[in-house]
Amino acid sequence: MGNRDLERGTATKNRNQTYYAAGGGGGAYNMEHSDSQWTSWLVPMIVVANVAMFVVIMFVNNCPKNRNGVQGDCVARFLGRLSFQPLRENPLFGPSSSTLDKLGALEWDKIVHQNQAWRLITCIWLHAGVIHLLANMLSLVFIGIRLEQQFGFVRVGGIYLLSGIGGSILSSLFIQRNISVGASGALFGLLGAMLSELLTNWTIYTNKVAALLTLVIIIAINLAVGILPHVDNFAHIGGFLSGFLLGFVLLVRPQFGWLEGRYRPADARLKSKYSKCQYIFLIVATILLIVG
Repeated sequence: MGNRDLERGTATKNRNQTYYAAGGGGGAYNMEHSDSQWTSWLVPMIVVANVAMFVVIMFVNNCPKNRNGVQGDCVARFLGRLSFQPLRENPLFGPSSSTLDKLGALEWDKIVHQNQAWRLITCIWLHAGVIHLLANMLSLVFIGIRLEQQFGFVRVGGIYLLSGIGGSILSSLFIQRNISVGASGALFGLLGAMLSELLTNWTIYTNKVAALLTLVIIIAINLAVGILPHVDNFAHIGGFLSGFLLGFVLLVRPQFGWLEGRYRPADARLKSKYSKCQYIFLIVATILLIVG
């Protein structure tokens, strides 16, 4: 998008090597007990909403009448007003920067000086092009569906939205001369929540070290993508930190042995549903979220 538009990168597809077992099973990173699974509907709805929003973006963009003086023809002209801007302007097969700005892209000056704080949310639902959209939505499917099945739509939806806002805030603080769009701050929030969920629920997982190393490597690879030009790594970091802290608060599970202990004699049961470490993680994370 030239030097004006910042595309937020995305979590890569190799997250399908999750450390979760889908309620039992024989995966490498199985939990010690199985939980009943939720039906995932929110994540598919988010995908549909993002695709529909991109169609609206391209309709508003109307490339045949919105060339911005850039040399070159609209791409896929057979799509009419849904055709893409010339590749010289947007190599991701998408709209112009001015269209994204009009529809709510993240822009520091308008947030701070024009009281348009709503851009912290709207930018999460905008994408710079087809490539950007597909990468983010594929990542969301691989990451989000499994999380929603394990923890339900309320907690996963809350982490997704709040992490997206957290990524937008950090991005707007450090990137003040460009616009930024994309859902990858929210996606990195889900990755961060996966990491904190593993740490706080450590006792219920087998192959703990392998699970931790796998997830850390995946996160490191995705953060390394932020080094590429025109990728908003501040949104990635802000979303990741937000999701990491939210995971300690929203994704805590009863410690190993608690569920089975309900059927044991009173003197053989665990005295506390959660461990001391879980309480410490929860309290510290809550304080940091409030301060942040």
